[in-house]
Formats: sequence, structure tokens, C-alpha cells
Amino acid sequence: MTATSTTEATEPERAPAAPGRRRTFGLAAATALVMGNIIGGGIFALPATVAPYGTVSLLAFAMLSVAAVLLALLFGRLARRSPVTGGLYVYPRDAFGDFAGFLSAWSYWTMCWVSIAALAVAVVGYVDVFIPLHGNHTLEAVVALAALWLPAAANFAGTRWVGAVQVVSTVLKFVPLLVVATVGLFFVRADNFGPFNASGQSATGAVAASAALLLYSFLGVESAAMSAGEVRDPERTVGRASVLGTLGSALVYLLGTVAVFGLVPHDRLTKSGAPFADAVDAITGGHWGGTAIALVAVASITGCLNGWILLAAQMPYAAARDGLFPAPFARVGKGGVPGFGVWACAVLGTLLIALNYTAGPDTTFRVLVLITTFTGCVPYLLSAAAQLYWLAQGTRDRVRPAGLVRDLIVAALSFAFSFWLIAGAGYAAVYQGVLFLFAGIPVYVWLRGRREAREQRA
Repeated sequence: MTATSTTEATEPERAPAAPGRRRTFGLAAATALVMGNIIGGGIFALPATVAPYGTVSLLAFAMLSVAAVLLALLFGRLARRSPVTGGLYVYPRDAFGDFAGFLSAWSYWTMCWVSIAALAVAVVGYVDVFIPLHGNHTLEAVVALAALWLPAAANFAGTRWVGAVQVVSTVLKFVPLLVVATVGLFFVRADNFGPFNASGQSATGAVAASAALLLYSFLGVESAAMSAGEVRDPERTVGRASVLGTLGSALVYLLGTVAVFGLVPHDRLTKSGAPFADAVDAITGGHWGGTAIALVAVASITGCLNGWILLAAQMPYAAARDGLFPAPFARVGKGGVPGFGVWACAVLGTLLIALNYTAGPDTTFRVLVLITTFTGCVPYLLSAAAQLYWLAQGTRDRVRPAGLVRDLIVAALSFAFSFWLIAGAGYAAVYQGVLFLFAGIPVYVWLRGRREAREQRA
């Protein structure tokens, strides 16, 4: 692909990621793509996950919303330079070389399948609302695995089935959020919010820790940049779609979380497996509303899994076409889906679900979310570093001072924000995330060695 620079810096020419592909996403479609991927299944469980920190987590949510908009602006600027599909692995690769691109792709791919496992675990709490599982960990694991493999089967059937499932689930996912975020605000009780800081640590530490968990709900802000090759006029559209989609999602998120905090008593919310169902029960005064919301939430999360499984297959597919992932990931089945990538993420997600339910299901979702935060922030960090690198190069060329200062501020704050979230994820999540990241190095070494051997023989 060709990396076009707004600072006129010289960059290497690369082959197009998808020759002859028609750009089909306008501003509305690209914005919907961003919102659809941001508003996934994690939000249905996160209010209960961050409730132990107290209402200080609402402050973290507001700060995170601002930071997510900064990331959206960053990806918009980067898309001006490299308006191609691949986004978060293209930018580090073009700036720092293949190894940085591989690490970013590997980390993002890890984030995808770990996120898939976390979403499958989130389904369990809502299934328990209408089919009591009685705390049976074996049954809970079976439900989580079913939630993983059913959308995987839709992916194997081809992109037409993926698209059909996605349309239905996208409509359904907005129903419980909008109901709670609008109607629920009229039923909020101040005494339900609980203490400001219930974590026992400093307010700063509580904000950082809860923000690391909440970042999971904003994963997807990069969707338009990842699909820039499919977007019309990506130099302008990607940035606008990223910002509009992030702002819309943040508004729904913040209002919905405030409503849940005010509808469900704090001591009950910290133990809830289906906080939005409990919130609707508080509005209706019965259980039918919560059951209906739970059914919708299960359908929504399953649909979100459908989309993330496809994304988890497409990212290594794009990297494999550039020689940065094993060749089997580049194989596409009759339905237009990279089948090997689907198998890989489904099997890895299965192993992670089994491991976490064996190790301790009470903390499964929290552990998976924090690992996802780390692996998701690595590509963000590298992308921000790539922008800083290009801006440093641009200081030698003709650059408008106002534009340079603006881009420097956005890139520097995005880098600092990503670094802060990695620190806030905690030692255990960083430790496990680093293991996932470094496990890819032998893969890169093997691919690089084989490629150089072929070049020498040629």
C-alpha cells in the first residue's frame, strides 16, 4: 500500500492490501460500523464489574470518553497517511518496520480472541436470569462455549450469514441500553449509588483501575481505521466517522451506566451477573422486564461475538497476505471468510474459557477484560508512537505550526493515555498480557527466517 503523508515525509511503497476492491462505506455506514463495534456485549456486564470501585468509576467513564475521542482523532489523522485496510498494524509497520507491525497485529489478534472469550462469559449471567444455572460451573462453562461456537458456525457458513445475524443483533443491542438510559433516569434513587470510592485505595488508583476495565467497552473505536480500504474518501471520512461514532456510543454508555448505578442498590449491583436486567426489574417492579432484557442481551452479545469472530479472522488474514502471519491464515473459504482464522480464534477462546472456569469463575470476566485491555492498548500505543515519529520527521518539511501542535498534542495524549491504561490493568493482567505478546516472537522469527531463506535461494 502507499503511505501518504500530510507532512510530506518519505515512506516506503507497499502493495495495495486489496487490489481493485470497491470502497462502499460512506460517512453514515462508517459511523454505524464504529458504533456497532463499540457498543458490543461488554457493556451489559461492566456496570457490575466496576461497581466495587464506587461511583468514582463514573468519573473514570467520563475521562475515558474524552480519551476515546482523542484516539478517534488520532486514527483519523493516521488514516490520512495510510488510507488502507489494516490500520493498527499498518501504522507501526510503516513507521518502525515489520517487527513492530507484527507485534501490533499479534497483540490486536490476541485482544480479539480474548475479547471473544470474555463476551462468551458475559452471556452466562444473562442466561441465568431465565434458565437458572444454580452456580453450577460446568453448566456455566457449557453455556459460554455454546455462545462462542454458535456464531463461529455462522462465520463458517459465509459472509452472507454473518451479515444477516449482524443486522438483527445490531438493532437488538440498542433496545436495553436505550430503555435504561432514557426511561431509567426517571426512576433513579440517590441512595442506590453507594460510596464515591469503595475500593479501599486512593481515588487516583481507583480511577485508573476502573478505567482499565471500562476500556473494554470502548474497543472498536479503531473500526473505521481498520476498514479504511472499504471507506469512500477515507482521508476525511475515517476521522469524522470515528469521532461521531465514539461520541454517540459514549453518550449512551454514560447515561446507561448512571441509570444502572441509580436503579440497583450498590451492594446488590456488585454481585449482579445481569445488571441491566436488574435495572429494568427495578423500573417495572417485577421480573418480566428483566427477563425480556436478558433475552435481548443474550441475542445482542451473540451477535457481537459474530462480528468479533469475523474481525479476529480478518486481522491475521490481512497480516498473512503481507507475510507477517502464518500462511494458513490467508486462506479464504467458499463463503468468503478466512476459515482457518475462525477455527483458530474459536479453539483459543475455548481453551481460555476452560482455563478460567477451572481457575476461578468468580473472577473470569474481570481477568479476561484486563488482559484484553493490555493487548488492545499495545496497538494503540504503537500507533500513537508512529504518529509522533512521523511528526518528528515532518518538522524538517513545510508544516503549518498550528496543525503540527494540534497533531502533537493528540498523539502525545493518546500515547500517555494508552500507557496509563496498561499500568491501570494491574500486575496480573500485564504479566499475562506480556506472556501472550511474547509468545508471538518465535512465530515472527520462524516467518522471517523462512522468508530470507527463500530470498537467498531465489
